[in-house]
Amino acid sequence: MSKARSSSDEAVSGSLARIALSGTAKRVGIYLGVALAVFLLGMVPMWLKAREAASQRDAAQRELRLSQLQGTLASAAIDARRGEYEPARQTTSDFFTTLRTELDAGKESSLTARQREATAPLLARRDDIITLLARNDPVSSDRLADLYVSYRAAINDIPVK
Repeated sequence: MSKARSSSDEAVSGSLARIALSGTAKRVGIYLGVALAVFLLGMVPMWLKAREAASQRDAAQRELRLSQLQGTLASAAIDARRGEYEPARQTTSDFFTTLRTELDAGKESSLTARQREATAPLLARRDDIITLLARNDPVSSDRLADLYVSYRAAINDIPVK
């Protein structure tokens, strides 16, 4: 009888161990689930802030590229006005190359659709202005100044007078 009782006791203690183990596993699972939920709740605000910061960064980079393009053209106009035609020619060429790149980029461009439409006709002046600069023609400074005013108006949606 003692052998029967001992095997019966072992079966009961094995069942109790499994029940206790499964209770512990449930508790650990609940703790892990709660920890995961708290982690995700803490991560959502950080993700929203990071997304907003990235959006602001992209807007600032867009404005920077437009300002750099405008600065390049202004530099060329000043060089031409001072009679420094070769640096003005090189800078003007850089301006037109960058503008063409922005126009070809489409939706990835720093320019909005309206700005792309307004600046596209400026490329028609490229060969004329670069030729005048290569010839050291003083008229080139006036043409560059006109181009600058047209570019600034196109970027800022201002009608050209």
